[in-house]
Amino acid sequence: MLIYDRSWYGRVLVERVEGLARVAEWQRAYAEINDFEDQLLHHGMVLTKFWLHITREEQYKRFEQRDAVAYKKWKLTDEDWRNRSKWDSDEAAVHEMVERTSSSAAPWLLIEGNDKNFARVKVLRAVADRLRERLARP
Repeated sequence: MLIYDRSWYGRVLVERVEGLARVAEWQRAYAEINDFEDQLLHHGMVLTKFWLHITREEQYKRFEQRDAVAYKKWKLTDEDWRNRSKWDSDEAAVHEMVERTSSSAAPWLLIEGNDKNFARVKVLRAVADRLRERLARP
């Protein structure tokens, strides 16, 4: 089992929003991502993709809570606050990424993340369901 956090989607998210990739590069990346994921599936991998979404207000609340707890402060940087200013650009990139890289064989599962426990359970159930489906096939 492998768990990737962001993985090969950086080109169409961070690199796109931060201007680290040219438009032609991040546009081309959608086809590359879909081809790569098709290869993984062809070789028997069970691929499950999650986007855990929180609202802008929830993110702000979490940042404030993290900043108020001494042993958690290290997790919050000036870069985190700077990135909040790009919320709209990030959101547009995510919408296009989900639309262009979701398929019947490798769909994105959009998880409501404001409630951490709810999100964790929903992800675990989805993983169990996908594995059960895959193992039931001949």
